[in-house]
Amino acid sequence: MRIHLSVPKTISVVRIATSIFFLAFGEYKLFNPAFTQGGFQQYLQGFIENGAVSFYQPVLSTLVLPHAVFFGYLVGLIEMFIGLALLLGLWVRPASVLGVLHMLSLTLATWWGPGPGAPVWRYFGAELDHLPLLFLFMIFFVADAGQEWGLDGRRQH
Repeated sequence: MRIHLSVPKTISVVRIATSIFFLAFGEYKLFNPAFTQGGFQQYLQGFIENGAVSFYQPVLSTLVLPHAVFFGYLVGLIEMFIGLALLLGLWVRPASVLGVLHMLSLTLATWWGPGPGAPVWRYFGAELDHLPLLFLFMIFFVADAGQEWGLDGRRQH
């Protein structure tokens, strides 16, 4: 038995699978007080001290950290929105732009995690949580991934 999926259908399967991750990420952040009431602050402190690129450290320390509870919930809402948009195939392009920005933010916050003087490949290796998702969001945007098996395709007809 041979299964044949077209490129748009394959992208839709990946879009829907990716949505499950973001729904889980958002649910954890929105409904688990351990994240918003302390966990996020700990992550931020670690990013500021050890991981963030130099120009991003002040953004995290002066803008985000003082309002960590708000930003913790905001990150959860963003991830939940991305998850729902990808699942339903609705507003996939705006959700993809948001996803790219979110992954860039996480990459900037964690880039120096391997430590100073590490081989270059270790920095990229440490970003395997963020960079592949960033590339997926770019693909979802360019492919207009909500057109196949999504509500974006139904809205246009």
